[in-house]
Amino acid sequence: MDHLTHINVQGRAKMVDVTEKTETVRTAHAKSSVILSKVVYENITGMKNKKGDVLAVAQVAGIMGAKKTAELIPMCHLLPLTGVDIDLDWQKREDGQFELNIHTFVKTKGSTGVEMEALCAASITALTVYDMCKAVDKGIVIGPTYLVEKTGGKNGDFKRREG
Repeated sequence: MDHLTHINVQGRAKMVDVTEKTETVRTAHAKSSVILSKVVYENITGMKNKKGDVLAVAQVAGIMGAKKTAELIPMCHLLPLTGVDIDLDWQKREDGQFELNIHTFVKTKGSTGVEMEALCAASITALTVYDMCKAVDKGIVIGPTYLVEKTGGKNGDFKRREG
């Protein structure tokens, strides 16, 4: 490739035209995490958080985040998502804190991929956990956030190597 795809002839930003790209089924799996103190973990799992069910609200927020990606990321195309799923699981850390692992899975049949939607869903889920728990502990840590796997499209599949 000898030119930048998101730059027009005047050297300014443009959205890539995907009109001629083949529609295929495309999926993406992203991951993020939230590191929380024992007190915050117990508030969440014991349903004692004053703002309500943290995990349920965070999952819905993550789904909404995937659907709103094109409104947040300037060069993203508005995509008809056919599925968004968010899995959450806990892990106790050696330092006594707890890690909430967030896995997002996004799917569409279209002419461009859903990596950004999966990453946005993971980020918004994590940010919502922070928002709902910050009154108890502002030291919550988010991340890392990254693409685990994607399928479909001209560039083929991608799977992150562990380690």
